[in-house]
This record gives sequence, structure tokens and C-alpha cells, in this order.
Amino acid sequence: MFKNLIKSFNDKLFIGILILWIILALIFGFTDLEISKAVVDETSNWGNFGADYGEPPGNSLIAIALATFLGGFFKKLHYQKIPAYISVLVGILFIIFANDNTDIITGLGLIIPILIYVFFTWKKDLSVYRTLSGVISLLAIIHPLVFVQLIKVFWGRVRFQDLTIPGYIEYTPWFIPQGITGNQSFPSGHTAMSFMFIPLLIPLRKIYLENQCKKKLALILIIGGVIIGWALFVAASRVIVGAHYASDVLFSGGAACIITLLLYNWLYVKRQ
Repeated sequence: MFKNLIKSFNDKLFIGILILWIILALIFGFTDLEISKAVVDETSNWGNFGADYGEPPGNSLIAIALATFLGGFFKKLHYQKIPAYISVLVGILFIIFANDNTDIITGLGLIIPILIYVFFTWKKDLSVYRTLSGVISLLAIIHPLVFVQLIKVFWGRVRFQDLTIPGYIEYTPWFIPQGITGNQSFPSGHTAMSFMFIPLLIPLRKIYLENQCKKKLALILIIGGVIIGWALFVAASRVIVGAHYASDVLFSGGAACIITLLLYNWLYVKRQ
């Protein structure tokens, strides 16, 4: 019965997200340009903050997830930290061969969180967290790495900030791909990385369902609000600075939610 309730909720949530996605996609297909013309401010402080720091937290989470997933295959606890040490090494290489501040931020985003992670999990068996880390790892491969990057290249949509001809005649709606043009507005990579935290809602849901403790409800809502709020903040920041249209962030965010639900149903519900 408990399993059926979970599956029923997941099905309804999946259908709800899909319907909302379709409705907004239709709306943004005809209002993208007007939305950007109305809200874009390339000097926006919070918009540029999202541009500069919207991706590193996602990179850190992916590194931790991969280190956990791969480390969980080792039986000895001290061997389980080997993938984490490799991530630290990669971060160091980013800093050594940095071409700009972005590379340095990426390197620090790998080194510092991984070291903190190793400290707090030193005596813990990482195999316990392999399912959740597997969801995050698969989402990273399917969404930011494959879905977003491939479509960016072949869709060829010009960014709002790159529209130079008067009358915005270079603009194209999201549903008309342009081929390989060098323009990569659709979909949003920053948004995809900020939505990498969505799988962390899985353990929050599990804690609430298993404990039904009202005292923990406030904390669960706060953590869940931070996760969703960060994703929406980064998505909005990309539109504000003119780097993306509303539909660009919609497709990145929507795809992340749908893929997460499918992975959750596959790795949690069906194996429960």
C-alpha cells in the first residue's frame, strides 16, 4: 500500500510537471522576446552573481556524487575515499592551469567541498549512499553533459544579449532550430547545473514519510525551499542578464525534474 501511494504521488507529480511544462513552452514560444526586452538588465548585481557562481555548486555536487558512487564499490573504508582524492587532484590542476577566474572558482569548488565531505564521511560506509549518488551521477550525465550540450550545438539559437541588428530580426523562437550556427542559447547550461540539487529532495521526502515528525517538517521545508530557491534564482538570473530566454531555462529545469522523477521511480520505487 505504501509503495502504491508513493507511485501514485509520483505519477501525479510527473503529469503535473509535464502539463505545466507544455503550457509554459507554448506561452514562451510567443512571448520570449517581449519578456527579455522587458526584464533584461546586464548590469544587474544579482543577475551577474548567478552568472559567475551559478555553476560551481553543481560541479561540487556532481564531484561528491561521483566520489560517493564509485567509492561505494570498495569494501574497505579507506579505499572508498580514493575517488574523492582524485577529484581534489583535478581541482588542483584547474587552479594550476587556470586561464581565468572561472577556472580558479571551479578548482576551489572541487577541492574545498570534497575535503569537507571526506572529513565528515571518514568512518562512514559510502555504499549506503550509492543509490542517491547514482541518481545525481546519472542526472549529470543525461542532462547537463548530453541533453544540454548536444541540443545547444545543433539548435543554434542566438542569445538575447547577442542580438545586434535593429528590430531583433536575428531572434528565433525556441521551436525553430537553426542548426550549427555557433550560437548556444537553447537550453541553459547554468540552469541545468543549478537543478542538479533537485535529487536531494529525495532523502527529505523519505525522512518525512518514514518519521511523520512534525518537528522536522519545518527543517525539511527550509532545506527544500533552499534547494528549489537556488535553482529558480539561477534560472531567473540567466534571463535577467540576457544570456538566455525564459524558454531556455524552462527546458533545462523541466528536463531535470522529469529525469529525476524517472530515475527515482526506477532506482527507488521499483526496487523498494
